[in-house]
Amino acid sequence: MSGIVLSSSVRQNLLSLQSTADLLATTQSRLSTGKSVNSALDNPTNFFTAQSLDNRASDINNLLDGIANGVQVLQAANTGITSLQKLIDSAKSIANQALQTTVGYSTKSNVSTTISGATAADLRGTTSFASSTALSNVLYSGAAGGTTAATATSLLGSAAQGSFTAAAAVKAADGSTNLAGTATLIGTAGAATLIGSSPSDGDTLTVNGHTITFRAGIAPTGTSIPSGSGVNSAGDSSILTDGNGNSTVYLGSTGTPVATVNDLLTAVDLASGVQTASISSTGVATIGAASGATLSSIAAGIATIKSSTGEDLSITGKADFLKALGLTSATGSGNATLNVTRNTASGSLGSLIQDGSTLNVDGHVITFKNAPVPGSTNAPAVPSGLGATGNVTTDGSGNSTVYLQAGTVADVLKAIDLASGVQTFTLNGSGGGTLATASGQINSSINASGQLKLSTGVNADLSVTGTGNALAVLGLAGNTGSATAFTAARASGVGGINGKTLTFTSFNGGTAVNVTFGDGTNGTVKTLDQLNTSLQANNLTATIDANGLLTVSATNDYASSTLGSTAAGGAIGGTLTSALTFSTASTPTQDAVAQTARANLVNQYNNILNQIDSTAQDSSFNGVNLLNGDQLKLVFDETAKSSLSITGVTYNSKGLGLASLTSGVDFIDNAATNKVLTNLNTASSTLRSEASALGSNLTIVQVRQDFNKNLINVLQTGSSNLTLADTNVEAANSQALSTRQSIAVSALSLANQSQQSVLQLLR
Repeated sequence: MSGIVLSSSVRQNLLSLQSTADLLATTQSRLSTGKSVNSALDNPTNFFTAQSLDNRASDINNLLDGIANGVQVLQAANTGITSLQKLIDSAKSIANQALQTTVGYSTKSNVSTTISGATAADLRGTTSFASSTALSNVLYSGAAGGTTAATATSLLGSAAQGSFTAAAAVKAADGSTNLAGTATLIGTAGAATLIGSSPSDGDTLTVNGHTITFRAGIAPTGTSIPSGSGVNSAGDSSILTDGNGNSTVYLGSTGTPVATVNDLLTAVDLASGVQTASISSTGVATIGAASGATLSSIAAGIATIKSSTGEDLSITGKADFLKALGLTSATGSGNATLNVTRNTASGSLGSLIQDGSTLNVDGHVITFKNAPVPGSTNAPAVPSGLGATGNVTTDGSGNSTVYLQAGTVADVLKAIDLASGVQTFTLNGSGGGTLATASGQINSSINASGQLKLSTGVNADLSVTGTGNALAVLGLAGNTGSATAFTAARASGVGGINGKTLTFTSFNGGTAVNVTFGDGTNGTVKTLDQLNTSLQANNLTATIDANGLLTVSATNDYASSTLGSTAAGGAIGGTLTSALTFSTASTPTQDAVAQTARANLVNQYNNILNQIDSTAQDSSFNGVNLLNGDQLKLVFDETAKSSLSITGVTYNSKGLGLASLTSGVDFIDNAATNKVLTNLNTASSTLRSEASALGSNLTIVQVRQDFNKNLINVLQTGSSNLTLADTNVEAANSQALSTRQSIAVSALSLANQSQQSVLQLLR
């Protein structure tokens, strides 16, 4: 080939064509690879720099898998902690259920002693209560001048009956004779026995609040007599009475009248208390004058109306009827009233007690009644369940009735003493009984100045209230006479344990007790609340019953502990133990039902611990378990200079500080249960702390994972920027080189044409 000689133009065109072919090949290579630098020959600097960037991106990309696995390991641990926290919460619920269930002991360990007279308000008790004396205002008798002091025998009612005597004789209806007691209330017109104005069927008289009713016909007999009522057993039997002052007077008929003026007067006396009626079981009323009483009467047409000594008399009825008896000067069909007042005298109080008045003494009721005392002459028998003493009947429990017709100041004092407990009355079942003064007490009395000396008794402070005028008459209504109560305090001694001390050594780690009993000031203890405040810090509590039995017990928290034992402490001491006899500390008595329930809770708790162990064991990913003590190391860069090491924990039940419980040892009382709760709360805090640490580490790993992904992108982008070709430029170059190649081929062809011309000459 070297022997071939090419012309200068041919060779030049050939070289140009070769150069174009080389450039075209290079351009096509760049288009096919997308890179402008495919080898170190293209651009050594860019080639090796891009290769370095690609290598680093590859190395970091290889680390991403490890980081992703680390994220999952952390997620698995976090999932495990979440489940463990729920299990811990379930265990807490079981422990709280143990706290809320019945205490596991029916009787807790305790010591007790009886303090005489002690109450919750004053634990000191009392050596004794003394009856003090309270004075009333001065009581005066009814003697002239009103300055004579009353005495024990002064009557509560009047010394003599009140009396009203008509001003003139009353004539019979015919006007020829004076009205007599035997005159009938109704009769044939014109008869000499007829009163000027006769009562009609249904008419009434009201006497001291009692009712006298007039009825036509005759009184009932036999079984027709209403229950509880009786018909007069004497005379014409025209009076039916209930024995309480209410009567019915049967008039008979116009042709056969039966009721007389004397019957009417008897009915008035029954209502006023001048006469009394005793009713038998067969309906017979035995009527008689009250002891010492003068009956109302009529003689020679002049009526004399008597009040009882126990109450003023008030008669209200039709004016014409009362005028016909000479009791009023009023006339007409309307009502008129006759009042007969009692008179005071030296033998009675200056003010007389009204019928129906009451005294309430320490919760017991004393009633004043206008009647002779039951069991006296012509008086009804003593009611069943009561006993009579003097002019007083009593139920033996402090409730009494004082009868005004013969009652005295001494009878009132007796009734007050029966109510306060200064005196006692033992019923004998036959209307009597035995009156006695309580041991160490002094009966109430009246002094020479006329003041009541009321003994308070020892049962309670004296409190007297009243209705009617009893308080005022007895000088118990205060200086102004308007007070509604009279009170006086008992004398009391200092509490029996005043100044004594009580000590308890520390019980189950509590604060030792050292208290002194006193008035509640300067650090002394008086009330049960104050004692409990001192005992509370030593896990003890105290109670007292109505008999003064003081009991100091272990609280529910330490129901299983024994006071004074070596293990628990709480030994009792102090000067109080020498003054009083304390019981030996009792051992707690288990409640079988409650302990069974608590044992079931122990089993439930232990099952939870088993689940905690298995959950911690299962919280792994790809063989790594951060809750079972494994460690995790994550490398974040290709040089291993940036890394994160995470040390695992052992969070099974033991690792969390939780131990299996034992029936009969754990959950047996609140203290044991609270100890478990404390451990659970600590475990819960530990889990929360570890969850926070895992969360922080997970955030770090996830941030670094995202950083590496972005860094790989940056490295790869930088590498591409150094080696990638511009396809637009290379495509244009390819088109240009193709055109150049075509032109070069044509030029080469033209260059060869001159030689062909020479060849034609040779032919």
